[in-house]
Amino acid sequence: MNELDQGITVGALFGFVILLTLFEMYFSYAHDRKHYHGRDTLTNIYLMIAAFVINVLTKAGTFMLLDYVYHHYRLFQVKNIYLYWLVLILAQDLLYWLLHYTGHYVRFFWAMHVTHHSSPYFNLTTGFRSTVFEPLYRVFFYLPLAFMGFSAMDILFAYLVTQIYGNLVHTQTIGKLQPWFEYIFVTPSHHRVHHASNLRYLDKNMGMVLILWDRLFGTFQEEVPEEEIVYGLTKQPEDTGAVNIIFHEFKALIADAKKAPDFKDKVKYFLYPPGWSHDGSSQTAKTMQREMKQQKVA
Repeated sequence: MNELDQGITVGALFGFVILLTLFEMYFSYAHDRKHYHGRDTLTNIYLMIAAFVINVLTKAGTFMLLDYVYHHYRLFQVKNIYLYWLVLILAQDLLYWLLHYTGHYVRFFWAMHVTHHSSPYFNLTTGFRSTVFEPLYRVFFYLPLAFMGFSAMDILFAYLVTQIYGNLVHTQTIGKLQPWFEYIFVTPSHHRVHHASNLRYLDKNMGMVLILWDRLFGTFQEEVPEEEIVYGLTKQPEDTGAVNIIFHEFKALIADAKKAPDFKDKVKYFLYPPGWSHDGSSQTAKTMQREMKQQKVA
């Protein structure tokens, strides 16, 4: 597939997502589902534009780094074209899981990723509520693909295609799908769990295309009918302005680090999971989930 074909494919897929979004928006209003809110949707679009601008500004550097590694340091080359694309998509999806996991379990990266989770609504435009600063560091997670012998253009194309799939699962309109599909692929049901603020659901289902990574690495959680999902953050910021949505967790992180008595604990606030505290005044999601399970057993 040449560069022109890749561009046409991405353009067509993105147009398809826009049409689906408009249809879902109409469906929500026509049936009074209340899945959309005007200001929230505008915030999603603003954050998408902000991320797009940073993407454009960093795209040349991203491409040159991937291209340089590919041409000078690739370790091998997959010759069969079908195997080439299969391995690329699988490896890219696994590395995305790692990128996403880091965004949830390292607070410095959570401070950037939190924007994507800040909406109390869940619809296709929520997928546009991008992690604004992710383009600044995403390339380092995908760099192994260049070492593996995948070209820069193909890596970027695979990312865009899987990203579009990831946008499509931001919906409440579709219920659970066939069991075999739910077992292998990320579905709207899985991603509703991911965007929930319920304790049971926190930091689960990190995959973009395949849910198999979450099943394999212990971050899978099924959507259960007895617990209604509450979308958004466990502590929603009072100021829901677009600028504060981007920077509010950075402010909280710095404020917490200042309280730490020594340098080591200050660093831990940046590198440890959200919720960690030097004095035990707050807990991580994993700790609270473990305690919840123990209480149920008792």
